[in-house]
Amino acid sequence: MEQSREEFLEQFGGDYGYPDAPRGVDQMRAADFKRLQGTVYLDHAGAALYSEPQMADVVKDLTSNFYGNPHSQSDSSMAATDQVTAARHQVLKYFNASPRDYKCIFTSGATAALKLVGECFPWSRESCYMYTMENHNSVLGIREYALSKGATALAVDIEEDKGLEKNHGSPSSGLFKISRHSNQRRGGDVLSQNCQNGSLSTVSENNWNLFAFPSECNFSGQKFNLNLVKLIKEGNLVGLPSQQQQGQWMVLIDAAKGCATEPPNLDVYPADFVVCSFYKIFGYPTGLGALIIKNEAASLLNKTYFSGGTVAASIADIDFVQKRKNIEQVLEDGTISFLSIASLRHGFKIIEMLTTSAIARHTSSLATYVRKKMLDMKHRNKKNVCIIYGLEPSKVADLKTSPTITFNLKREDGTWFGYREVEKLASLSGIHLRTGCFCNPGACAKYLGLSHSDLVSNFEAGHVCWDDNDVIKGKPTGAVRISFGYISTYQDAEEFLKFLQSSFVSKPIASSNGHALSMNTLNLVDNQSQQVVPDVRLKSIIIYPVKSCQGFSMQSWPLAAGGLKYDREWLLQGSGGEILTQKKVPELASIRTLINLELGKLFVESPKRKDKLQISLLENLIHLTAEVDVYGQRYEVESYDEKVNTWFSEAIGRHCTFMRCSSSKNSFCTSTGKNGRLCRDTRSKLNFVNEGQLLLISEESVSDLNSRLSSSNGNGKQHDLVDAMRFRPNIVISGSTPYREDNWKRLHIGDAYFTSMGGCNRCQMINLHQNAGQVIKSKEPLATLASYRREKGKILFGVLLNYEDGLSGQEETVTERWLQVGQEVHASTE
Repeated sequence: MEQSREEFLEQFGGDYGYPDAPRGVDQMRAADFKRLQGTVYLDHAGAALYSEPQMADVVKDLTSNFYGNPHSQSDSSMAATDQVTAARHQVLKYFNASPRDYKCIFTSGATAALKLVGECFPWSRESCYMYTMENHNSVLGIREYALSKGATALAVDIEEDKGLEKNHGSPSSGLFKISRHSNQRRGGDVLSQNCQNGSLSTVSENNWNLFAFPSECNFSGQKFNLNLVKLIKEGNLVGLPSQQQQGQWMVLIDAAKGCATEPPNLDVYPADFVVCSFYKIFGYPTGLGALIIKNEAASLLNKTYFSGGTVAASIADIDFVQKRKNIEQVLEDGTISFLSIASLRHGFKIIEMLTTSAIARHTSSLATYVRKKMLDMKHRNKKNVCIIYGLEPSKVADLKTSPTITFNLKREDGTWFGYREVEKLASLSGIHLRTGCFCNPGACAKYLGLSHSDLVSNFEAGHVCWDDNDVIKGKPTGAVRISFGYISTYQDAEEFLKFLQSSFVSKPIASSNGHALSMNTLNLVDNQSQQVVPDVRLKSIIIYPVKSCQGFSMQSWPLAAGGLKYDREWLLQGSGGEILTQKKVPELASIRTLINLELGKLFVESPKRKDKLQISLLENLIHLTAEVDVYGQRYEVESYDEKVNTWFSEAIGRHCTFMRCSSSKNSFCTSTGKNGRLCRDTRSKLNFVNEGQLLLISEESVSDLNSRLSSSNGNGKQHDLVDAMRFRPNIVISGSTPYREDNWKRLHIGDAYFTSMGGCNRCQMINLHQNAGQVIKSKEPLATLASYRREKGKILFGVLLNYEDGLSGQEETVTERWLQVGQEVHASTE
């Protein structure tokens, strides 16, 4: 790695790491971002990171000074007003905007700033709202205001001819090629004259139109030429026929993504509106943004609503109001976030020390290096691994390119890795990145090649933003995005590249061990429809009465309609209605449970409670509560008295409610899935389980996993071994071969029959374990499982079972059968 670093510095040393700053990036990272140790943060486009000294300065400021509501004349109010005034000037300076020409309006973020423009803009039936396809949803949302006022909306693609720019040496309308999409107009009215055929003309000098584009696309990282500002305002672009040169066009720049490295210079590119969010620049404060607005544009905005601070006078019982003349006071509703505004200077201090030009060079050097390495990655069959969007081949080594890289990954057979699979594996490696469409539907559709019919059919298939449907009909529905920030390091870049290489690049098969092959190639069982593997027996039975708490083992246990009797029949609900699990509340792992069938009681113990809780299995509870939702499944539940709730609240250190499953509202499914298996949403009664009623784990599969964990991970360190209990199984079997259970479709143990629902998709909960009473979280064993047990984005280990006598869902019709440790396991593959 040292050699690679030397090669990197040889090429990028003049731009990487702030050579002219008091401290280099590696020193800053080690001293000011200690919390990032062992973490690779690559979502600076989503949110920049605040430094620890920055937050210390904020705390010192707020604890040393006294700031009051600025809507007053007291000393504390005047102190706050002074801070707000200074902050406005600092924001204008950041965009090189003269206070004579521009005003800074504070908002709750870039989205609120865009909304303010949309609702106050002087739309008319002759207005046109034109915007580039590559725009955030918050920019597209302005369209609703335009269309509701009878205006026309028009999306365009803009391509820049770099060759012409070099030849001409100055901005020209001929530099750009405009491609128009269909006009949008509500109510079937005739299109406004100024948008007919995409013309940037207007029939009236008093008519106002708006053009919106991002300084940098938050999907692809494409940087738009800011010369568009003058050309649009002049109504002169080749490709859009002009009828009259008297059009009144205003220009809005969404700088939320681009302003962290290249804020628009408003002295050179005098846009009418520019929006930003400060957490995108230096991480804190969140919930604060700005609208930088030209004075002439501000005078045209029509603000209907008035509030505290926006009026000079108003009378409550008659229609009388006089608004203030000050632009900031008119457009800012109520008391602004003055304490957050006072904190801005501590963030700007860092940016001013480094300079935005140095930040741009630093981040671009990292992105340029990573792009080239990604494009060089090949599978063993020489096929490309990485498909990068918005990248011109000639621009790979251009240090003026964006610090953002958006891509998808392909398998060697040409199919796609789903972006959720990439995100899950990245999380296991301590890498933070972003996936999806990033609220930019136009750019997403453009680069992924998704037609209107594709988008509609994807939605009809159930795909919505932030879900797990990452590949539909062979096409990705989103992408993976990494983005570098001012504190990113070469180490971050190298760790990310190592992650791609180890997780997604195919390598020559070094072993004939079938267990390490793709899950799709597993064929570990012969063709006999009914197979009794010699001496495969039931080794353990484990019941978990309370979801996410400890279970207990028994030599024998009865079955019920929901699987093992009383298994996951209780859970804890948080004060906000959320279901509490170990992933959210690790303290649940220390709560021990036991059921005594003879006494008819559930016993619960906690190291934080001296008394043992005893709960009757048979007595009537307090009352039937409203239905609750547990991971998409609706349940009717019974609740307990305050004494029980208090016991659990003290045991886990937060308020909670103890509930028992009364019944589940199942969706009955009789269809079969792939390989003839029943679909997950079965006819079986489910207690508080995520999918199947029971989980089966094979000791031989655990042994195979441990053999992989015990091997060196490349740096001489061996991972801790795991036992079957790490996976919270209900049934543990022994005497089989590793992963033979993957291909079982039915099995019976004693006189009880079960249907396999397929592999269990593992999550990070299996990385939690207890040591000396403390819950420890690591990357294992999930990271190792991900290296050889992946199938279509899922990491599978163990199989889910449903008890066939429970298919009716009517518990009274189920004959009680018992499982007994030592019973033979008979499996069928058909």
